[in-house]
Amino acid sequence: MVKRRTASLPLYLALALCAFTTVFPILNILAMSFSSSRAIVSGEVVMWPVEFNVMAYRKLFQDGQLLYALRNTVEITLIGTLLQMVATTLAAFSLSKPRLKGRAVFTFAVLFSMMFGTGLIPLFLLIKNLHLINTFWAIWLPGLVSAYNLFVMKSFFEGLPKELEESAMMDGATDLVVFFRLTLPLSKPILAAISLFYAVALWNTYANALYFISKSKLLPVTVKLYQMLQTPLDALLSGGDASQYIQPEGLKAAGIIITVLPILCVYPFLQKYFVKGVLLGSVKG
Repeated sequence: MVKRRTASLPLYLALALCAFTTVFPILNILAMSFSSSRAIVSGEVVMWPVEFNVMAYRKLFQDGQLLYALRNTVEITLIGTLLQMVATTLAAFSLSKPRLKGRAVFTFAVLFSMMFGTGLIPLFLLIKNLHLINTFWAIWLPGLVSAYNLFVMKSFFEGLPKELEESAMMDGATDLVVFFRLTLPLSKPILAAISLFYAVALWNTYANALYFISKSKLLPVTVKLYQMLQTPLDALLSGGDASQYIQPEGLKAAGIIITVLPILCVYPFLQKYFVKGVLLGSVKG
């Protein structure tokens, strides 16, 4: 028993080191967002706030624009994830059936789109001709189905017991009944994992919003934070008082925490499905 504990000690130390290197940057950014400008400039902030204050958050939220941007990001993420999951699950279920006519052609088309993408200019012209500029559809439609997520989900569906579907078909069930009554209830791990992939990508969306949305009231939080951090510091200050001065690093740290915190809060609830869903969905090629 002593030998086993001794042998596992290096493993625990390695895991502790990996955990520390992962958590330390987050704690450092969090501490900087609640520290004074003097402490940030002097390099005193490590893992705990120095001269605690919330001035950086107050400056970012003082005009209310960031709240509208957060609302836009929540709307983009929730509706976009729902649309992407509906499209991905339906496509993956169809491609997982060998009886589908033209299955090889459709699979090759998806694989081709995974290897070769369109340029920015053709995409912009397409979005413009579809009259989707300054709408959330310009963010949702280009990434409606991820080829990688589609193949992972397709592999998961192919690994489900065929006997369940055959018995349901013998009882008169249609493909839609099999999909909604059998496949989806058995696919909670992969659905949670793929939903998290899509939700994180939509929450962090930046490029498409920057290219296709110019109205300030429709911008997501990532673009709005970028614009606010690019604004001269004098515009963020309420006066000439030196105590009100905020170091740019403090504003950036507060912006990072604002964008990362919601995902960090959601991830623990999906973690038990995350690893299981990805592993089960990637067994088959």
